[in-house]
Amino acid sequence: MADDNSLSGRVQRYAKVGTTIGGFAARTVGGQLFGLPLDRAEHAAELQQALGGLKGPVMKVAQILATVPDVLPEEYIVELAKLQTNAPAMGWAFVKRRMAGELGPNWQSKFKSFEQQAAAAASLGQVHKAQDLRGRRLACKIQYPDMGSVVEADLKQLKLAFAIYRRYDRAIDPSEIHKELSDRLREELDYRREACNMSLYGKILKAEKGVHVPDVVAKLSSDRLLSMTWLDGAPLLRFVDEHIKSRNAVARNMFRAWYVPFYFYGVLHGDPHLGNYTVRPDGTINLMDYGCIRVFKPSFIRAVIDLYRALRDDDPDLAVHAYETWGFHHLGRDVIDILNQWARFLYAPLLEDQVKTIQDDGGVMYGAGVAAKVHRELRTIGGVTPPREFVLMDRASIGLGSVFTHLKAEINWHRMFHDLIDDFDEKELAKRQKKMLAAFDIPLAD
Repeated sequence: MADDNSLSGRVQRYAKVGTTIGGFAARTVGGQLFGLPLDRAEHAAELQQALGGLKGPVMKVAQILATVPDVLPEEYIVELAKLQTNAPAMGWAFVKRRMAGELGPNWQSKFKSFEQQAAAAASLGQVHKAQDLRGRRLACKIQYPDMGSVVEADLKQLKLAFAIYRRYDRAIDPSEIHKELSDRLREELDYRREACNMSLYGKILKAEKGVHVPDVVAKLSSDRLLSMTWLDGAPLLRFVDEHIKSRNAVARNMFRAWYVPFYFYGVLHGDPHLGNYTVRPDGTINLMDYGCIRVFKPSFIRAVIDLYRALRDDDPDLAVHAYETWGFHHLGRDVIDILNQWARFLYAPLLEDQVKTIQDDGGVMYGAGVAAKVHRELRTIGGVTPPREFVLMDRASIGLGSVFTHLKAEINWHRMFHDLIDDFDEKELAKRQKKMLAAFDIPLAD
């Protein structure tokens, strides 16, 4: 594929997104003001088709939104969820220019080998296999051209889409969600930051024998190039299909990979997409892609545990305290009751001390039913504004739950959870977090 980084190419891309969102706006407002018919299912398919061919981060945004209940209409979520992270790779001409720009004109002399064909291509960049002069196998992630402008254009269009949807459905105010997505996507453009995140996770998970993190190769990395050691592994679902008896071990390793950093250091990997991990023959997992990492205040982590205990012990006052700690405002009893419906769905696997699958009540369809009921009731009371932290927290919970459902793992989730929280101490977490983040030059949560 030729490297299309021309001004006309970018203008065409922005026009395509703008036309799609603009059409959405026109149909929605027209339907409201003049009673014009709007086939949301049909238009959702058109939206998916238009966005799916784009290389930019709008795909990543769409995937995130597809896991956050009721930010967009159900018909749109169904279609946007079909978007894949794999995009057409940029050609060798682009790769040579990018590598020369990041490592200098003699960049090829710094590698023993460098494959011209991309091993993978996603929304912000593509990966090439290589070997350094020591013979280590590497994965070199190269950022696509002009991604800063692309991100800003996508975020503007997303804000417009949110504003239009908000005009006819006020159950969920997405303003804080847009701020969160904006910050996280801008961070993902900084490959030096991602390198720090990767090193941080390598340190945090060093004692976890079931999880592997790539090593950063700093001398072959820059702002838009990230070189790391290559980790061999099979796609998750293919591995489990071929090694069905390993499904529970794989699930346990994944649970630890995500939640040891969260409960011990207040750090969350916010992108549990299937493409971000592979499985080794022994059932251990490779965790990859550290662009979407969020640091939470210790008080936020405590509130996660407080809400679990509130649901377990039927303690409404503790539930109110947890929601207020997270940043919910104007909480009447009716709002608490509605929010608790969603919370019970998310916490359900952790509340029962027994071996079970992650979801016994219809899986995804049951979750969609709970979300729809919560949405209807929130609309009735005038809606809520979810705190921005909930975007990635909800996505991680729902995304991992979906993966565990696919795995058909049968585990005592309650006991795995308690292994992480029984000795929780907010002050000790704050000390560990401050020390660990400072070592890798990662800022504390605001």
